[in-house]
Order: sequence, then structure tokens, then C-alpha cells
Amino acid sequence: MADTRIERPEPTGTRPFSPFEWMLSLRYLRARRKEGFISVIAGFSFLGIVLGVATLIIVMAVMNGFRQELLGKILGLNGHLLVQPMESPLTDYVAVAQRIAALKGVRQAVPLVEGQALASSAYNASGVLVRGMSEKDLRSLPSIAQNIRGGSLENFDAGQGLAIGRRLADQLSLRAGDNITLVAPRGAVTPMGTSPRIKVYKVAAVFEIGMSEYDGAFVFMPLPEAQAYFNRQNDVNAIEVYIDNPDDVAELRPAIIAAAERPVYVVDWRQRNATFFNALQVERNVMFLILTLIVLVAALNIVSGLIMLVKDKGHDIAVLRTMGATQGAVMRIFLITGASIGVVGTLVGLLLGVVVCLNIEEIRRFISWLTSTELFSPELYYLSKLPAQMNVGETSSVVMMALVLSLLATLYPSWRAARLDPVEALRYE
Repeated sequence: MADTRIERPEPTGTRPFSPFEWMLSLRYLRARRKEGFISVIAGFSFLGIVLGVATLIIVMAVMNGFRQELLGKILGLNGHLLVQPMESPLTDYVAVAQRIAALKGVRQAVPLVEGQALASSAYNASGVLVRGMSEKDLRSLPSIAQNIRGGSLENFDAGQGLAIGRRLADQLSLRAGDNITLVAPRGAVTPMGTSPRIKVYKVAAVFEIGMSEYDGAFVFMPLPEAQAYFNRQNDVNAIEVYIDNPDDVAELRPAIIAAAERPVYVVDWRQRNATFFNALQVERNVMFLILTLIVLVAALNIVSGLIMLVKDKGHDIAVLRTMGATQGAVMRIFLITGASIGVVGTLVGLLLGVVVCLNIEEIRRFISWLTSTELFSPELYYLSKLPAQMNVGETSSVVMMALVLSLLATLYPSWRAARLDPVEALRYE
């Protein structure tokens, strides 16, 4: 007799990530009275991810802004390469500067005389670094020419006026048009020895770069006057070279040495500021690692919260399995539950971080006013305001890291829920 039974396909369960799975996952996220402790853990996990992502984004943006601002201020006033003479004084500085300036990729070559002096007024005194430059070269520096706060650079070469920083002017209680006295240790040579050189100048201009170290210590003097003041016999200390791209210093160095056509020693901005920028980079990397622990702790909270949720929902899981839910469906339900905390927390943290970065200076001022303290001292940090510059690549890396950690945190609890034996779960019910 023929077998008339109809072969029925094995149940395959619902489609992955079906509305049924989403409904149960979101239902488990809503707290009931007896699940209050689990909800508290989920809340702390969410808050931890929000704060971790936001803090990482804010700190990375501030570190980037700090580095970029300092780099811009330093390279805006100092050349990318410094050409110094060897074997003989740089008396042919005009011809050497013209040959270097003609190179492709070089923006300008500035001859300068540099020396230390004591600047004083009737009220105070301070050590300064005097730089002798021509009016044309001084006007070509945007950090100086575009930040004149008093006086002007008109006829700078023709007179004996000086350009001084705003902080120095405030320290000495000077304004444009006032007299300032410079004292250099090496002056005229007499039978009694070398006597200090003391000379009174007019303050022709007051500039404010925004970097306290420069605004309080730099004094610009006409080049011919600086040569006479520092006993430079028609020569200069060095030639500062400004290039189009600061990262091309290694490629342009051989061409600059060849264009000098004389023995010279060339130092680039990386060598001159290596210790400073290396310290910033190390600090930035360490801060990233430390703050990543916040996100990691929040991810571990997701693990503990889901494990407790799985234990509490053992009866529900058993019922679902007996009704035909597959192990994959159960695993996806708890995967969605845990991942929702991580994804929403990461997005809220991203939004919070962006908002804070866009208003970082206003927030600093408000906190300073509220606490009556100076949170960002220019004397300590060199800059007059708190910078923040977000990098798309770094921000994306922070978001991806938080999402991956949140997803990984849900795998073990979800797998444990899927492996739960319905018979064992219902035995003692």
C-alpha cells in the first residue's frame, strides 16, 4: 500500500530582523517594575557610551585645534627653514635671498638680524627678542600685518620706530607713539671693555598675534637699524625661508642649499620644534587610549545588563522556542536589544560632541565666569582662546570604534540566550 503521508518542510522561522524580532527587542528595552535594576544598568551603559564618545570627540578636536593653532602661529612668524651662514658672515644675503626666493615652492626668503635686549619704560622692564626686518618683509607676514592694534607700519624702514607685541606694550604701559628703551649687552668697544648699548626708540606699531609668548617677547626693528644696533657689519644672522607647503621641507632642503651657492646650515621647523610637537603627539595618543576606556567600560556594562536580562527572560525565551522561534531569532532579539543601546548612545554622543566643539569657547567663558577662575591661561597654553578643530577621519574612527565595541559586547549574551534549553528553563516554572 502506497504511503499517502504528505512531506511537510521543516519550519524555518521568521526572516532575519523581522518586525517580530524588533518588537520584542524594543519591548525588552522598556523597563517594568521588577526589571528596574536591569534598566538602571542599561541606562548607565547608554550614559557611559554617550559621555565616552562625546569626550573622545571633544578632546581630539581640542588637541587638533591646539596643535593647528600653535603650528599656524609659530610658522606664521618663523620661517619653515632657517638658512644660517658657515665659515664666513652672510654679507651677500641679498643675492642669496633672491636665488632662494626664485625656487619653485618657495614663497619668500627673508634676511633678518636677531638679538636679545632688555626693553624698559618708566614703569617696567622685560627681556625681549629683537628682530631686524625690512618693511616689505614685515608686511608680507599676515600674522603681523593683519593684526596691528595700534599705530602703523607706514615708513617703517625710514624711521627708528619699533613694532612691539600687545602683551609687552601692556606690561610696559606703552602705546603707539610712546618711547621705549632698549639695552643690549654688547655695544661699543672702549678701552675699558665692551659697554652696553642703550638707545631710545618710538613705538611705531603694536601687534597682537594671539600667542602670548610672541606678543610678550618679540620686537621688530628696521633691518638697517638692527644691523647698526647689534654691530652687524652689513650682514645678517640668517635668512628665513617660507614655503607653500610646510610638509615639503625635506624635498626643498637640497635645492635651497644648492641655491645658496655658499656654505650654509639649514634647519627646518620640524627640527626647531621637534620636542614640542612630539610631546603634543604623545599627549594626544595617551588621552585617546585613556578615554577609550570609558567606552570600553560602557560596553562591559552592556554585557552585564544583557546577561541579567537573559537570566530574567529565561521563561520567555523557552516559550518562544516552543512556539517555533529558532536559535537565530532569539540571538537576534537580544543582539538588537544590546546594539540599540550602543548605536543610539553613539549617535547622541556624536551630536553632543559636535555641539560642544562648535561652542567650546563660549562654554569656556561661561564656566570661567561661573567659577571665577581662568580655565585656559594664555601664559600656560600660549594661546588666547580655546581652539577646537574636528577631523572627519578621527571623528569617524571614534564612532566606528564605539559601534564595534557595542556590537561585540552583545555577542556573548545573545549567544547564551540562543543556547538556552527550553526544557531546563520550564522545568521549575
